[in-house]
Amino acid sequence: MTAGNARAEHVVVVGGGILGVSTATHLQRDGARVVLVTEGELADGASGRSLAWLNSAGSRSAAYHALRVAGIDRYRTLFAADPAREWLRFDGALFWSADPAKARERHGAEVEHGYDSKLLTPAEAAEAVPGVDAAAIPEAAVHNPGEGWVSLPHLIDHLVAEFTSLGGEVVTGAGRASVTTADGVATGVTTTGGQRFEADAVVVACGAATPAVVAELGVSIPDGSPLSMLVVTEPVETEMRAVLNTPRAALRPNPGNTFALDQDWYSDRITEAEDGTCTIDESVVKELVAEGSALLDGDVELTATSWRLGRKPIPGDGEPVFGELSAVPRCFVAFTHSGATLGLIAGELLAGEIRTGTPHPMLEPFRPERFQR
Repeated sequence: MTAGNARAEHVVVVGGGILGVSTATHLQRDGARVVLVTEGELADGASGRSLAWLNSAGSRSAAYHALRVAGIDRYRTLFAADPAREWLRFDGALFWSADPAKARERHGAEVEHGYDSKLLTPAEAAEAVPGVDAAAIPEAAVHNPGEGWVSLPHLIDHLVAEFTSLGGEVVTGAGRASVTTADGVATGVTTTGGQRFEADAVVVACGAATPAVVAELGVSIPDGSPLSMLVVTEPVETEMRAVLNTPRAALRPNPGNTFALDQDWYSDRITEAEDGTCTIDESVVKELVAEGSALLDGDVELTATSWRLGRKPIPGDGEPVFGELSAVPRCFVAFTHSGATLGLIAGELLAGEIRTGTPHPMLEPFRPERFQR
């Protein structure tokens, strides 16, 4: 850490998604004075269109896996405080690929790092996950019984209620933010809405816009954020409670007996205008929903009620980016594809670094300086 490891007392957090809100709430809990500034409304970006599957499935680095497992742990603590919450559930997940060998490979990687993983036949999968159609599954599926999902807009509302009750300030509709500096050190934020916020430290956690914000400071963070879509359905009656990750549709339950769906096969059919607004032909939405319906046992027909489009935040190398910018002391970033899984733990650890000036070892592999080496 830089700037003399000074303890930050007044912090401005830019971004109204889960990473920004979580960091702001953890800072406020620790006694800092925090202003949370967001371009539009809370959760109107990637957090409002995330499948938000809580997992560390598949193969990844040991450090990334450990951070994700810690992230799931924080959600389990939150779940234990009130298991009746319909927006946070741990009912497992089921994965399969058109190539059964990929499911076996995935299972093997998960077993190697001690992740709860079962390789099942279609019949076994249908028994383990009520509501799935066994006929939709090829030779093998991977069942991860410890995984879950969260509705990030609901979680954000929950955290913001605590944040404001502790004295935190939320500024929505502020327009695009820029970090201000003096002698190369971050001193606050200005917005295109004409507001200025002074601070001892600044956190940039504005999803796919993060690389552009820090680029104004002369810092390069490669951006691999693709176009994406999340569809929410009408309420439907089904036994399905797990997350399904399949070749043509990823599906999870959603509050109010609805479902949320996404995948990536249609990303090239999303059109993005110069102002960042996105459109897609409704026929693609219907095709995705039909693919989701085909995963469910019985005569279940899903119907789309809404869909949201935009960039899905993904750093250029796929790994998270957390911590202080060495080139701009007192400016911290939070930028990751796994915002849902890491939302609580990343906010906790980043807030700890900001308040104490002491780096946390779990975040060391994910520093922004790796792109300047």
